[in-house]
Amino acid sequence: MTPRSLAPLRCFRPTSAGRAHSRRAGVTLVEAMVAIAILAMVSTMVWGSFSQTSKNKKRIEESSERYHAMGMALERLSRELSMAFVSAHLNPSPSLRSVNTAFTGTDSGNTDRIDFTSFSHQRLYRDAHESDQNEISYFVTQHPEKKGVRILARREQARIDDEPNRGGKVEIVVEDVTEFQLDYLDPQTNDWTPTWDTLQGARQPNRLPTQVKIRIVARDPGDPRKSLALGTRATLPMRFGLNHAYYNP
Repeated sequence: MTPRSLAPLRCFRPTSAGRAHSRRAGVTLVEAMVAIAILAMVSTMVWGSFSQTSKNKKRIEESSERYHAMGMALERLSRELSMAFVSAHLNPSPSLRSVNTAFTGTDSGNTDRIDFTSFSHQRLYRDAHESDQNEISYFVTQHPEKKGVRILARREQARIDDEPNRGGKVEIVVEDVTEFQLDYLDPQTNDWTPTWDTLQGARQPNRLPTQVKIRIVARDPGDPRKSLALGTRATLPMRFGLNHAYYNP
């Protein structure tokens, strides 16, 4: 006898109901392609949204950084101008004159320049042979590394010499500057003037303006077609040249 385990297997054909269920449970090629196309469209829209958000974030951050740099420059210049001074004590012989204080403002259209002596110097090293007096200049010049870009530069020299507009170290304050305008309030006429000069033979010998109007305009790094503008006024309390000969106790 043939054992049951070795009996031939019977083949069963699926019924019509089973074939219909198999067709309903599967996915056709057209359906898969439509699903992939929809997924690709949604992914593209999400990626575009994130990309645009990232660009807007970067643009706003760059504009904020430029605004911050301009605000810090105005605050620094205003503080240093509030401690500006000139001295009436000069050696009568020009050949022996080694120290010369000054306050000069040059009108150059949209890119003015100012050179002055101030009490705003801060010593960074112990026992340094320096005082609180210094020479300071603010002017617009070309960027040392980026061609076609103008910067607002600051020059400082810790010791005052006979050339108040030269020497010292120069640093970049604001990049991509298009305007740097200064105006000076004359206390005698109460009028704003675009220039000031306390050097010998000038119109304002040994006296300073009451206020200085400052305006800085720079390109928006987020949108070069736009400009960022900030302005302020600095008050100068020491309006006349220091003359210790009058202070005779």
